[in-house]
Amino acid sequence: MRQCGGQRSLWHGDDRPYNSKAPLALQREPAHYLGYVYFRQVKDSSVKRGYFQKSLVLVSRLPFVRLFQSLLSLIAPEYFEKLAPCLEAVCNEIDQWPAPVPGQTLSLPVMGIVFQVRIPSRVDKLESNPPKQCDQENLLPAPVVLTSVHELDLFRCFRPVLTHVQTLWELMLLGEPLVVLAPSPDVSSELVLALTSCLQPLKFCCDFRPYFTIHDSEFKELTTRTQAPPNVVLGVTNPFFIKTLQHWPHVLRIGEPKMSGDLPKQVKLKKPSRLKTLDTKPGLYTSYTAHLHRDKALLKRLLKGVQKKRPWDVLSALLRQHLLELTQSFIIPLEHYMASLMPLQKSITPWKSPPQICPFRQDDFLRSLEHAGPQLTCILKGDWLGLYRWEPLGTGCCGCPTYTGAFSSLPISMVGIGSDTKRWPRSWKLCTWKLFNIEAWMKDKSEVEVVDLVLKLREKLVRAQGHQLPVKEVTLQRAQLYIDTAIGSLPKDLQAVLCPP
Repeated sequence: MRQCGGQRSLWHGDDRPYNSKAPLALQREPAHYLGYVYFRQVKDSSVKRGYFQKSLVLVSRLPFVRLFQSLLSLIAPEYFEKLAPCLEAVCNEIDQWPAPVPGQTLSLPVMGIVFQVRIPSRVDKLESNPPKQCDQENLLPAPVVLTSVHELDLFRCFRPVLTHVQTLWELMLLGEPLVVLAPSPDVSSELVLALTSCLQPLKFCCDFRPYFTIHDSEFKELTTRTQAPPNVVLGVTNPFFIKTLQHWPHVLRIGEPKMSGDLPKQVKLKKPSRLKTLDTKPGLYTSYTAHLHRDKALLKRLLKGVQKKRPWDVLSALLRQHLLELTQSFIIPLEHYMASLMPLQKSITPWKSPPQICPFRQDDFLRSLEHAGPQLTCILKGDWLGLYRWEPLGTGCCGCPTYTGAFSSLPISMVGIGSDTKRWPRSWKLCTWKLFNIEAWMKDKSEVEVVDLVLKLREKLVRAQGHQLPVKEVTLQRAQLYIDTAIGSLPKDLQAVLCPP
């Protein structure tokens, strides 16, 4: 749900401590709320429609899907029986929970049980490791350990589209508009969330709606035909959208699961012209041709795992690792090219003017792929260069939101800047002063050089405070101490000039 404009809500607090340590994909949503829903439908002859229907919704800015769905599964049945008093008691317990801190394992008591979860950190290895159970002797009853706060069962979500996972991965990477028409809200929601998570460790930087209806306040905005379809992934269940969104370039229609051997029947790739407004058969309706070849070995391993009745968590981990390797192979050449634009470390000092950053040139980057492209780290064959050059984006793949968002995961954000030093890493701005021995430096320096250092340090302090750079307070205090030390070494007349009464 899009947040309303205007005054910032008080319960947002300061997101910077959490976001600075959390993986990009798990940072707090700055502009949207996430709603986690438990829906109940029970036959009831006393109700006009013949059913009792009600939902309990948990609203958060954190994308902790597995944690919050597990929490709702525990709370909702009790709530429907005991109503408000139950909800009030639960809210009182949740109010006592510690704030989420990336890298920490938390024990979260509610309704007589304890959820034990580990909040992922951006320094974690990209593997699925369950939280270590700690201090269990002090936890009665034994805690319910969640292996992840956010990861979905990818294999279950992608079962009907396993043969097209790489095509869908490409569409997500390119930020293409996609409609997912599913038989139920939960299938729609889980498939959309699975699609948007398949780019990790990158954050999906386009918009998405796991369950979108005609009653949504953004219905007219997202379904208009007066402009090109927006970069949105829409999950819907109403067949009416097939007609309304017929102009969208990609439509994924999922039917009721039908088994074909050991796997559900796989949807087929179909041309958009075969999309009918009524009785549309399951399929991926698109004119897009995948740039990479299908990984047949992966499909064989997944099928073999199903035949041997391996746990779905294992198959999901296999699928997640495959998608992770694809994304890393795609983004590593960018990291290497960006590193080549950075000045040498020896040219970065706290008292000299900043060295110039070489500007990002797309043509140079694309030429570098010939000898340092994804082919070095990925065995998959295909037209990798064509994927980077995807023409509908105008500027190639570099113009899509997710690709641009990848820059923010690098040590320095260089999108659209050449010599703009406002976004330089902290290693140049202030943190180099930690290793700066000012007394030793001043021994062989003239008064002019010492005064010049004082002026430069003051300028950097003002810029650091004015631009609210992520610099620790202790670093600012150390910089001020250097200024005071330098001024104290000067004659009284110069001190009076630099520090007027």
